[in-house]
Amino acid sequence: MDSLKRIFSGVQPSGNLHIGNYLGAIANWVKLQNEFESIFCVVDLHAITVSQNPEELRKKTIEIAKIYLAAGIDPQKSTIFIQSQVSEHSELAWILNTITGMSELRKMTQFKDKGGEANENVGVGLFDYPVLMAADILLYDTRIVPVGEDQKQHVELARNLAKRFNNKFGETFVVPEVFIKKEGMRVMGLDDPSKKMSKSAPSSYNRIELLDDAETVRRKIRKAVTDSGSEIEYSEDKPALKNLINIYSSFSGKSPQDIVGIYQGKDYGQFKNDLAEVIIAFLEPFQQKFQSFSNEQVLGILRDGAERVGGIARKKLNQVKERIGFIV
Repeated sequence: MDSLKRIFSGVQPSGNLHIGNYLGAIANWVKLQNEFESIFCVVDLHAITVSQNPEELRKKTIEIAKIYLAAGIDPQKSTIFIQSQVSEHSELAWILNTITGMSELRKMTQFKDKGGEANENVGVGLFDYPVLMAADILLYDTRIVPVGEDQKQHVELARNLAKRFNNKFGETFVVPEVFIKKEGMRVMGLDDPSKKMSKSAPSSYNRIELLDDAETVRRKIRKAVTDSGSEIEYSEDKPALKNLINIYSSFSGKSPQDIVGIYQGKDYGQFKNDLAEVIIAFLEPFQQKFQSFSNEQVLGILRDGAERVGGIARKKLNQVKERIGFIV
């Protein structure tokens, strides 16, 4: 792959990040930073599309950055910054709003899911945030956007807006490509294997959070739903067990088939006990590394990152302004 290609991705500083966020996104970024010029953002502008406590938002912003670093994102290889510290994001979003159709945003499944049926009482930001996401991507001439399947629709909007702007005003934006990890699997909820593990799920028993202590992990895995029967099988007919085996496989490096072989003749209890310990064996060193970063150290990394991308963002936004007729 071309090492000059640039990737961009980010996580909102809201809720508590869990192993699904790690396995589905952040672990993938750690590998990609060795192949691409990588920009990873804490997307705090996206977080305020729903109400946030200001102190909690500040705390979570630093926490997300520490999680990036603890996971192995290297500020010598990658740029990490806070979205709101680069004002070009919101400025480009406004410009892109003027070429975005209402019908395009109404089609967004995430808005339908979060806004509810009537969706008359939700903020405009929740409706409009796919345009801000497009601005995030297009501002940096991003070629590759590593996302989960649920965000593919938003990247498609960014592609459409890039093409539309280019057709109207001349070649300005790189048209980005979606990168969905081929061997990746969706980590489903421990309490409901039909839905993705979520930091916004009402029950904390839906997920293993990256900062959960060992006893909490054991308790949550013990309570995780299982399928009828007692045999350890990896099949679509047993979605709860398949999900747990996938998690075991991801943290142990063993294939699902190997895991099934290990637990032939053993019950769910033994399997769950071992699964909890496999997860803990990952989380304990991860959390030690997380704790090793001071707030001041992290804020310094984030400020440096904002300065580094600021020049790229200003140059691109000025180009956009010139193309549409603004005096720069």
